[in-house]
Amino acid sequence: MAANVIQAEANKLLDASLAGTAYTTHPTPINLRLMTANGSSTSAGTEVTNAGGSTYAAQATAWAAASAGSKATNAAITFTNMPGTGGVTVNGIELWDSTGTPLRVWWGALTTPKTTGLGDTLTFPSGSIVATLT
Repeated sequence: MAANVIQAEANKLLDASLAGTAYTTHPTPINLRLMTANGSSTSAGTEVTNAGGSTYAAQATAWAAASAGSKATNAAITFTNMPGTGGVTVNGIELWDSTGTPLRVWWGALTTPKTTGLGDTLTFPSGSIVATLT
């Protein structure tokens, strides 16, 4: 997955790093959402929706310590009972904080889209989601 920080977050990081502006952290957990259509640096993508009795829901993430400008998940992230009568194709992911009105922080396209059927399980292995600042 190619990870991209949203424009508003990038501005906050630059202001904190270069102008000494206080950085406000995001409430955890940071939740992973699956997207059928990818967003951009300024707008969210189209999230998977439940259909046919599925129970898709965003999942909490756990992260290893940053190293060499990257931070990777350190636990598998599993989505059970996926929607998809006829199949749903996941093209990307987004990371959102867990405020009362969640804020999107990162987004990215999957290297290879994943198609699931109704009731399927979709798992991202530990370390397979990486956010990088270069």
